Amino acid sequence: MLSGVRSAARKKLFRTEPPADLLNWPEPDSTRLPWWTALQHNFVLESTDDEYGGVVVDADTLPADKDAFATSLAASLSYWKSVGKKGVWLKLPVDRAEFVPLAVKEGFKYHHAEEAYLMLTYWIPDEPCMLPANASHQVLVVQEKYCGSCLDGAWKLPTGFILASEEIYTGAIREVKEETGVDTEFVDVVAFRHAHKVAFQKSDLFFICMLRPVSNEIKIDETEIQAAKWMPLEEFVKQPFIQEDHMFQKIMDICIQRLRKCYCGLTAHNVVSKFDGRTSTLYYNVAEPEDVNCSAA
Repeated sequence: MLSGVRSAARKKLFRTEPPADLLNWPEPDSTRLPWWTALQHNFVLESTDDEYGGVVVDADTLPADKDAFATSLAASLSYWKSVGKKGVWLKLPVDRAEFVPLAVKEGFKYHHAEEAYLMLTYWIPDEPCMLPANASHQVLVVQEKYCGSCLDGAWKLPTGFILASEEIYTGAIREVKEETGVDTEFVDVVAFRHAHKVAFQKSDLFFICMLRPVSNEIKIDETEIQAAKWMPLEEFVKQPFIQEDHMFQKIMDICIQRLRKCYCGLTAHNVVSKFDGRTSTLYYNVAEPEDVNCSAA
């Protein structure tokens, strides 16, 4: 997801370890494994933990037949629930397509599909699902009620003005929430544009931010927004107002390179200066190992 935010005189917008109590489970017969160890080794699907308290099932080690898969999946869900896991990501290759109805029967939902696989998800806690929507090249876009003739009927990124003493990233998150009702979290600043003698002869900073959605439902601010929706990125960039504007073309080129991991944006870091003892936000680039090589979109 992308958003824009402006600043300056005016800042405008764009496997798994058991819990401790189970580790101390009594073993009257030392030749027997604790119940959770036996369960994990015999039934639970191989998986890795994700950074949000969930698990990602290893697609390469899935059982070969339907009965074994159904048994393992049910046992896995029980185990993951017992150790407090949250979301489950289940990637089924096309040669395991017959497993889809079995997963759906257990409560899995479709997330997205590609040529070689189908991704399903399962939310374990008894609370609203916090798994992100399909992030396969869609952007959250809006049509504004009041805009210039050149943007009439066009779909654009959510934009807005940040408040006095407001951080760039919190302003972007707030504006997207206010305009679309979608909750997000900040990823990085992809780019920014500096222009002079804009409104009231003031300089203007326009920040393009990448945000990660943490909710799906759209609820627009009807006082400012005519409509909002998730739009395929390819369709978004083909709009005339982007194709005919060099700056917007360049912005979208940069964003696409960011999605391909051929480019790293500026992430926000809290730092304290000895000169005034105050905490400030420093934006800078930190290249992660997975960002070193470009990957095709």
